[in-house]
Amino acid sequence: MTRASVALTACSLLLLAGCGSSSNSSSSSAVTSSSGGSGAAPAPTTTDSGTTAPAASGPVKSGVVQISYKEIAINPAAVKVKVGTTLKWTNFDSVEHNVTSESGPQQFASKDFGEKGTFEVKVTKPGLIKYQCTIHPASMNGTIEVVK
Repeated sequence: MTRASVALTACSLLLLAGCGSSSNSSSSSAVTSSSGGSGAAPAPTTTDSGTTAPAASGPVKSGVVQISYKEIAINPAAVKVKVGTTLKWTNFDSVEHNVTSESGPQQFASKDFGEKGTFEVKVTKPGLIKYQCTIHPASMNGTIEVVK
């Protein structure tokens, strides 16, 4: 075996060892859901435009859904929610962010908000909403799939 293939095999094994970890972080990015269940959600996919779309069979959330802005990234970057759900973005970075819808059945835009700042919006129409932080558009793009 070549040195490169040994290194590749070792890296692959390390990555696989980390999959399925049951460790749980006590982060504030928890999502409130009325669906319950303990199964893991399917992974979101990246669209041609570079935004993240919710997995087709992902759980539908309702109530208040928390979205974190942390390390110049969105978590979760894609959510599927029921009409009437309130989305609440919280900034955990020391730099300012905002929330601006780019397309979809509902338009909204926050002012810039700093660390510990929040922005909320209640979704009222079904469809796919694409949004971004216009301060960091290269790394902070998200999608909200709103269903009846």
